[in-house]
Amino acid sequence: MDTTQVNSSDPESGKLDALLVDLEALYKDVHSHPELSMQETRTAGLAAERLLAAGFEVTTGVGKTGVVGLLRNGEGPTVMLRADMDALPVEEATGLPYASKATATDQDGHTVPVSHMCGHDLHVTWLCGAVQLLADTRSTWRGTVMAVFQPGEETAEGAQAMIDDGLLTRFPKPDVVFGQHVMVGPSGTVAARAGAITSAADSLQIRMFGRGAHGSMPQASCDPVVMAAATVMRLQTIVSREVAAAEAAVVTVGALLAGSKENVIPDEAIIKLNVRTFDAGVRTRVLAAIERIVNAEAEASGAPRKPEITTLDHYPLNVNNRDASKRVADAFRVHFGTERVRETGPAPASEDFGSFGTQWHAPSVFWFVGGTDPDDYARAKAANRLNELPVNHSPKFAPVLHPTLKMGVETLAVAAKAWLSTSNE
Repeated sequence: MDTTQVNSSDPESGKLDALLVDLEALYKDVHSHPELSMQETRTAGLAAERLLAAGFEVTTGVGKTGVVGLLRNGEGPTVMLRADMDALPVEEATGLPYASKATATDQDGHTVPVSHMCGHDLHVTWLCGAVQLLADTRSTWRGTVMAVFQPGEETAEGAQAMIDDGLLTRFPKPDVVFGQHVMVGPSGTVAARAGAITSAADSLQIRMFGRGAHGSMPQASCDPVVMAAATVMRLQTIVSREVAAAEAAVVTVGALLAGSKENVIPDEAIIKLNVRTFDAGVRTRVLAAIERIVNAEAEASGAPRKPEITTLDHYPLNVNNRDASKRVADAFRVHFGTERVRETGPAPASEDFGSFGTQWHAPSVFWFVGGTDPDDYARAKAANRLNELPVNHSPKFAPVLHPTLKMGVETLAVAAKAWLSTSNE
């Protein structure tokens, strides 16, 4: 089957085909003008313009740069569709003619390269296309579509910022909340599952204190470099020795910072680490183990004071409602065919999308849209080299534009119409 052909007999497919040229231009524009987390003013402006043009009531500045659009179309369910807008402090290396050359000032005052290496440019474009498609076909459904363009997903700030800014009280409660993400996988396919879909994530900074001295006189020091190195090695035993084989967890030390000169023993060392878990009990045990090991290594080294453990960010476990997931998957299979709808396992990546459904007490469903050229994916799979394909956050991550662009618009529209009431007209 040619996976670029989607329900060609569906009149809505023709309406979407007519939008694709414009959506491709929008995608390239957003890709070329990325913005860091909580700085997405230009992207938010483009989203607001699209919503207004489609007939939505638009509220801007929700949670600083977030945008909310409402299309009320008679009595019926309220369906929320979410897209994240922020880019990453990564220098793009895709070689695309519309590749980002942007730089920006980050929260620490540093000038950094900026690029859409996680696919949020596609997410913005997908939602813009979906709201236009739903507006153009409003005679076929009844209810309310709520489009949420969210800032700050990469820093785990945006969803909570919108909630703290009154999202739950200023706008109608949705009957269901939908979100999606482009990932490595054959373009033209969608992958979903009930239950846990993305992991909880905790990023921690550990500051370990020692006593500095000359490099030639280590006996006069309490060496924080040795203390931190021992801690890093011991942390590796948490997953291998304290997490059961049937459970899952990841503990990654991404930074170990200490000293500035080879013959000076510094006063302190900093460890930055990231934890991923799929179960609340496992998360509690892993975090407790980290604290125990850090404090024990400091005490064993004779540290002059206890380490400081600071939470840098936290992403909640993202759990798909089982009944809602089945309803969405069934709608996908009817629309796309069973061969293009895949069952997926939980992804170790993390998302703050789950905050919306959890705090609104509404069922939510999150799924993945494949963005890899199908032939490239098939060759890599046959050669057992899927791990060599550029993944999200890689400077070479570049989803193939077609049919990924059309697929992501359709998945949102199909899921929404699985809830919106059918018009009697």
